[in-house]
Amino acid sequence: MRKIAFFLFAGAVGFTVDMGVLWMFLDSGLLGPFSARVLAIGSAMLSTYGINRTFTFGASHRKVAVEGARYGSVGIASALLNYAVYSASLLSLPGISPYLALILGSGSATVFSYLGYSRFVFGAKR
Repeated sequence: MRKIAFFLFAGAVGFTVDMGVLWMFLDSGLLGPFSARVLAIGSAMLSTYGINRTFTFGASHRKVAVEGARYGSVGIASALLNYAVYSASLLSLPGISPYLALILGSGSATVFSYLGYSRFVFGAKR
């Protein structure tokens, strides 16, 4: 239960960063909703790594570079799922807010990323 609580905390931090970066680029007019979301997801991933490594799962038995590569691969797969749902929502539901699409995308990736991080990245020591 502790792992899930910290994972949700890390997710809340990541979600806040994601939403903030998306809002910053959309509000300033610097980027559109598709390109801004790429940067927002990347920022969110970086913000959650330390929390997940330190509090949620603990360091794995792997070298930091290997652990980071595994974290990145799960993160990228999760981000692709997240971005696909976000983009599909924007394209198929005319007039939907990019922020609501972000919620749908993030929600869809939550279970996938938890399972990937807990099993593939920070899994049991061997």
